[in-house]
Amino acid sequence: MVKSLTFQQLTLITQGQTVLQDREDQPVRYISTDSRKIIHGQQTLFIALKGFKVDGHDYLKDAYEKGVRLFIVQKPLLLNQFPGIAVLQVNDGLKALQAIAKWNRKQFGGTVIGITGSNGKTIIKEWLGQVLASKFALAKSPKSYNSQTGVPLSIFGIEEYHKAAIIEAGISQVGEMARLERIIQPDIGILTNIGTAHAEGFSSQEQKLKEKIKLFNDAQLIIYRKDHPLIHRILQEHFAPSRLVAWSEYAGADYTLSIKKNNNGSKITLIKPDLGIFTFHSPFTDEASLENLRHTMVASLVLGLPEPEIQQVIPGLNTVEMRLTLKSGIHQCLLIDDTYNNDLAGLDIALEFMNTQRPKKRKILMLSDLLQAGKKEDVYNNVRALVRHYQVDMLLGVGQEISQLEENPPCESHFYQDTDQLLEALGTLSFQDDLILIKGARMYRFEQIVDALQERLHGTVLEINLNALRRNFTFYKSQLKPSTKVMIMVKAFAYGGGATEIAHHLQQLNADYLAVAYTDEGVSLRQEQINLPIMVLNPAPESFGNLVKYQLEPVVYSLSFFRQLGAYCHSNHTSLKIHLDLDTGMHRLGFGETDLEALREMITAYPSLKVASMYTHLAGADEADHEEYTKRQLSLFEAMCKTVKGFLGYSPLVHALNSAGIVRYPDFQMDMVRLGIGLYGVEVNGLHQEALQPVSVLKTTISQLKSLKKGETVGYGRKGVMASDGQIATIAIGYADGYDRRFSNGKGQVLIHGKKAAVIGNVCMDMTMIEVTGMDVHEGDEVIIYGEGLSLKEQATAIGTIPYELLTNISSRVKRVYFMD
Repeated sequence: MVKSLTFQQLTLITQGQTVLQDREDQPVRYISTDSRKIIHGQQTLFIALKGFKVDGHDYLKDAYEKGVRLFIVQKPLLLNQFPGIAVLQVNDGLKALQAIAKWNRKQFGGTVIGITGSNGKTIIKEWLGQVLASKFALAKSPKSYNSQTGVPLSIFGIEEYHKAAIIEAGISQVGEMARLERIIQPDIGILTNIGTAHAEGFSSQEQKLKEKIKLFNDAQLIIYRKDHPLIHRILQEHFAPSRLVAWSEYAGADYTLSIKKNNNGSKITLIKPDLGIFTFHSPFTDEASLENLRHTMVASLVLGLPEPEIQQVIPGLNTVEMRLTLKSGIHQCLLIDDTYNNDLAGLDIALEFMNTQRPKKRKILMLSDLLQAGKKEDVYNNVRALVRHYQVDMLLGVGQEISQLEENPPCESHFYQDTDQLLEALGTLSFQDDLILIKGARMYRFEQIVDALQERLHGTVLEINLNALRRNFTFYKSQLKPSTKVMIMVKAFAYGGGATEIAHHLQQLNADYLAVAYTDEGVSLRQEQINLPIMVLNPAPESFGNLVKYQLEPVVYSLSFFRQLGAYCHSNHTSLKIHLDLDTGMHRLGFGETDLEALREMITAYPSLKVASMYTHLAGADEADHEEYTKRQLSLFEAMCKTVKGFLGYSPLVHALNSAGIVRYPDFQMDMVRLGIGLYGVEVNGLHQEALQPVSVLKTTISQLKSLKKGETVGYGRKGVMASDGQIATIAIGYADGYDRRFSNGKGQVLIHGKKAAVIGNVCMDMTMIEVTGMDVHEGDEVIIYGEGLSLKEQATAIGTIPYELLTNISSRVKRVYFMD
């Protein structure tokens, strides 16, 4: 919500031009850039943002039908058909959005904390919010809203009653931080850290750091860790010493915070000359959490919190799940776990995420009291509006305050005094095939509800980061012309990630086409309400009926198959869209150059088969050594397409480039590209890996630790031999889960607490042994098989295979958990 703004004020703030003013100048309190999320239409300003894929101008009518009467646009198309509206035209909708956010920030008299850095921004924001909650009414960036659009939306979340706001800022290229700084205008800055490698969009690590610190241009104080030499040097060069608040593990900083780890966590000793010496106890032992925690502690002290209050909160800062997580539930239910905090902004995000999931019988919301300052009646009126807007079927409320919704319930509702009462009632609620969002503040212990409702998990899970999938999709889209379509390969269980959930997410991202290997895969997607066009790469004749029934589009690769499919459609008085596979050098399937005359005769004989696209497979697009061969393939393909179009009489889509080709051969984008392994975070050329983020992380746990003597053997065949006295760990994954047996005897490595451990002995069917001598590990600890610091490509290379094989080999018995960070 923004400070009340009139049309006249908006004109001055945005420097916009009045195009239409057919209404009284009534103030607005809400800003929307997404017509799907408009709730208070009559009090909302809709800003039409023009992106490379989605154009907000296409949704003006939708916004109008939801009650919006005030618009900011870049092109005033068709607006004169809407009576009673006011319209401002601007050159750049994003700049207008940012200008309004900048104005709104200036109206706020509280303290603003701005956070930037390579890692830890969101976790520090959440932890600092928990620590400060006892002292301040706080606003925070929802989730990871730290972009050029996310930051303005975060600023709009600052209300009059807030005393402080914590806003995070993220950038991807030079020039972005200056714009964010003008919006956030932080009083206190926190620089978390800087990544070891320079990211896409920056020429060097130093350039990236210098861009990030622009956030602090006018900040009174800047908190940072002195132990990072580059950070310390650059900050000293750009800011006066009086503005810098440094902490370190060693003496010589404003705050010294040393660590001593033990079996129960860590002891942190804090020394500040004018405060004294204080001891804190933390459950964390990993370096990333301890760095984030010390940033949080120093910021809390700078903001005036006494040491005892900080210590009181720290033990409750368990590893917060900074994400919405999809989990399989009992009785075919699907759970959305969002149990780490609860406020209006987060509720809106969680309900929107709920709406993007595959349809279930009912949408159920389990919600605790909101930890939201302000007038409670207004808070719960907003809750009521959100529940209705997202068409929730059942609300289960926990707490004293939320029960006020009982008077005018937004849907079927049941209320409970506390979490224990709801837990007792779960057995009577008859959940079956439902989509359940579980959202509660940490004090309500809603993780117990998740535990009661989730399907029992095998200790090994594959986590799929849907935000990473979105970022990778956006990267590849940025490499294409606006007119180029994208077909996404979701064959082989979406490269192991689970086709249904990923296909739903891709549908939300406005992908143009999907491709599967077999007809059954396409049928499953249609049954889960996937409506995108679906190409089937290897259809069998016995599946022709399902191709027609489910409107799937088969690939036709031979004259005999064309004849079979054409005859089927003719005898059943039906038609199909088909895709022609043209063989230009892969020599796997497809029509060769000499087949084109016979193909012409087939097309003439079977007019019920309409060609939707023609494509070819590139044999070596990912290797520079094969560039000449690839270009010959592309040249032949263009010639063959020209011939086919000549006798078709129309122009179907044409596509040749895969993930590797999109990067290497941008001049051959044609009408569409096929995106596969790149979407999942593997840039096989090695040219833009920094721009991608791994989508899948395969994890397991330590089942048992054993101490062994030098010479003792490990595993079947006694292949593993201890080189010295030491310790091994047995982890809950084997070749039946898809962990390749070629990783045996030291070829495979896993990651525990950021440190690598090698496989010892042979990989077993359900278990694997690793050597952990000298490592601080415990039974139950998490083990990364690949992802998060353990490159899938490096793992594949170690056993002489490719990333595709590792991804697609993950067994269906390994649970897939989907989340948005």
